[in-house]
Amino acid sequence: MAEDRRPVLLRNERMQECAVAEMAGGSVGYFSTAAPHRGESPNEDSAGLFDLGGGRGVLLVADGVGGHPQGPRASALAVEHMDTALKAVNGKPSLRDAILDGFERANRAILDLGVGAATTLAAIEVRDDLIRPFHAGDSAVLVTGQRGRLKLLTVSHSPVGYAVEAGVISEGEALHHEDRNVVSNLVGSAAMRIELGAELPLDAHDTVVIGTDGLFDNLSTDEIIDIVRAGPIEAAARALREGCERRMNEPRNSEPSKPDDLTFLVYRRA
Repeated sequence: MAEDRRPVLLRNERMQECAVAEMAGGSVGYFSTAAPHRGESPNEDSAGLFDLGGGRGVLLVADGVGGHPQGPRASALAVEHMDTALKAVNGKPSLRDAILDGFERANRAILDLGVGAATTLAAIEVRDDLIRPFHAGDSAVLVTGQRGRLKLLTVSHSPVGYAVEAGVISEGEALHHEDRNVVSNLVGSAAMRIELGAELPLDAHDTVVIGTDGLFDNLSTDEIIDIVRAGPIEAAARALREGCERRMNEPRNSEPSKPDDLTFLVYRRA
């Protein structure tokens, strides 16, 4: 029987539990749901898991901008146009051009809506024992080793994100900053900028996390690393979900708490 490599596309999901998929030479734990206490309001996050065979794949998350018209549609368009772009890969060894094309296709489609819609988009190319990150906005990519060493954390395209990178404020201050929801670079903008990272070798047992701000605004970098650096992928994904849900539903003065849509992918090679 032929291997099933159909993509997993998440749009306006309300998952109750984390799921796991085997792809791109490894395992991915994933989860997506709407913010708590919003009734029937849609989940503005989307995500995609694309297994292209031969140990290659693309993982991505998108966060439709809240307060903008058609946020859920914008994030869904990002996933759908990446799907279209990746179908044209045709066995080429590098996915770089297809991923950039997916960003640009999504940007044009969202602009063509003509309503001011926008979304973040963070993706990784997986190729054998390498990954490469791409992003626009404040959805982020994190890579950690089994012993907890931070190997990569993309810089959020936001005033607060740039301030943390420059050392002007600490991560703890950023998690409580009043402007942490302001994003300065989005898909759906005529001035969109795609940040393309360098290829990063993955060592045995390295873990990659791709998430929307529902993850990174409720758990610190150290907390995320401590949860995912070791143990089964399914357990790591469940602990991320439970940690974020507790922060959103049981705010404490000393801890970050930002009720928001929550979407993340946790990947580790076999």
